[in-house]
Amino acid sequence: MKPQSQKTKTIALMGILSAVLILMAFTPVGYLKIGVISISFLMIPVALGAIALGPWAGAALGALFGITSFAQCFGMDAFGTFLMDINPFFTFVMCIVARALAGLCAGFVAKAVKKIGVAGFAITGFCAAAFNTIFFMGSLILFFWNNKTFLDQMQAWGITTENLAKFFAAFVGINCVFEALAACIITGAIGTALSKAKLIPSEETKK
Repeated sequence: MKPQSQKTKTIALMGILSAVLILMAFTPVGYLKIGVISISFLMIPVALGAIALGPWAGAALGALFGITSFAQCFGMDAFGTFLMDINPFFTFVMCIVARALAGLCAGFVAKAVKKIGVAGFAITGFCAAAFNTIFFMGSLILFFWNNKTFLDQMQAWGITTENLAKFFAAFVGINCVFEALAACIITGAIGTALSKAKLIPSEETKK
């Protein structure tokens, strides 16, 4: 493939994935609510970018996801607004840097499993969602665990703060499992379609 043609495809794909991510972030399209369970699909465009274009795209789309999340901390999301009141800088890092790292790591996973096709796409989707949970919760615990205001509010919301393991389990619940499984299945399916459309370069294409 000619370099200019590949560059055009790269720009187009990044533009499409960015637009889809923003649409999902600010509409109900990005979430599926089943009873008390709320499943987010926002790491799926991040995973697809990581698969198609590599770690740099995963990091960029992850950062974009984080920017949309941080924007909602200005009154649109109760929990994010609460964290902003405690420490805006830590909230910024938790929203944006953590998501960028999740996308970056998803990109490295995609590179490692790219030769196994559909299974590799599915694994990348699963890992992207898992990384998002791990880095987000890790940042939350690192920055806010010792803050009395935070702990008092968690207890007021019925979330246990007796120890880190119980807090992680209570805060994340089973949502992260459903999110990871959804990302695994949907990323695998869409990744396959993109591969057939030659938007994801095959090893043969690169030779």
